[in-house]
Amino acid sequence: MPVPVPIDEARALSHLTDLLAIEGLSGREKPVAEAVRAKLTRAGCKSRWMRHDRVHERIPSRAGRFESGNLIVDLPGSRRGARLLFMGHMDTVPLCRGAVPVRRGRRIVARGKTGLGGDNRTAVACLVTMIETLLGCGLAHPPITVLFTVGEEVGLWGARLVKLTDLGRPKLGFNVDGGAPAEFVIAAVGAERWQAHVNGISAHAGVHPDRGISAALIASRAITDVANRGYFGRIVKGKRRGTSNVGIISGGEATNQVTDHVLVRGESRGHDPRFVRTITETYRRAFERAAKSVRNHQKKSGSIRFEAATDYAPFRISPSAPVVERAVAGAHALGLEHELLTIDGGLDANYLNAKGVPTITFGAGQHSPHTVEEYVNIDEFLDGCRLAVALATMS
Repeated sequence: MPVPVPIDEARALSHLTDLLAIEGLSGREKPVAEAVRAKLTRAGCKSRWMRHDRVHERIPSRAGRFESGNLIVDLPGSRRGARLLFMGHMDTVPLCRGAVPVRRGRRIVARGKTGLGGDNRTAVACLVTMIETLLGCGLAHPPITVLFTVGEEVGLWGARLVKLTDLGRPKLGFNVDGGAPAEFVIAAVGAERWQAHVNGISAHAGVHPDRGISAALIASRAITDVANRGYFGRIVKGKRRGTSNVGIISGGEATNQVTDHVLVRGESRGHDPRFVRTITETYRRAFERAAKSVRNHQKKSGSIRFEAATDYAPFRISPSAPVVERAVAGAHALGLEHELLTIDGGLDANYLNAKGVPTITFGAGQHSPHTVEEYVNIDEFLDGCRLAVALATMS
């Protein structure tokens, strides 16, 4: 028999619609954090339990300017037990700018042609509801840290830079970010970001094109070479799997000038860090070959400067790990059939796992994120709230 969890559904949905209506793109999460603090204060949170860290001062300028750091809420335990971590990110993608949430049946959607922001205001509302329920119903729970992160959508920055000491060194972690609550992500890919500075020689494209070296031609040859070798898009090499993408190509100043510089930016992803590096090295070698292959009338060739760095590491948690067993037990207590998932995207959980906190991810009803078709499944959102409360109170 499912165990009843005493959430106030009307208040939970009110929290969700309130938070969906607040604009809070990456770097501009402060209004969201202020709304969360106000809601938690009304729920009985003491001001000394809530604070911001200073990760925004360490986020590199290329990610943009950040107004504030992560919001961290420390709930003292009402019974003994290992500290738990619950987390979700506050930021949304630019497509959600100006979103107006409206209810249609058992869904919440955006009015007009914007994203909704269910990714990841569902998590924020879910965790607010969890805290409100724990305090309002006097439910027994161990010490709990709730982390509302910044900058997830532009590089997982809040989770990347948060200090374990600021989190109280939790033993188990639960990240809220997805659709069905009982679909638990126990493994996710890692990624490398790379960029190639392609240098050619400028010349008049109409009068003396032979005197130039086209950086655009070098870049196009390199990308074609990678694709011909089977390393572009979805990659299958025997038992090895991965993906790659060229996301940004910029350069050139005029159509009558042989392009002397192009910047190409891309990514490599996979569950095996060694294979991720292989993918990136395939791009590096392709750009080097392409640069040598393009020559002008003096037999001079182009050149490249290739840079790569790990964006986040992959993780895989054993199905028998305590964090997974707790999640599965929580789902079954609510009468939900669970599924353990491996995904090809990055999550805040990647960094918590890298820091040594076993962290799984579950959903709270968000669907079709980063599109104008985005919506929140109300029943899944409410089940996500119940699951959070169950996980917080299980002995």
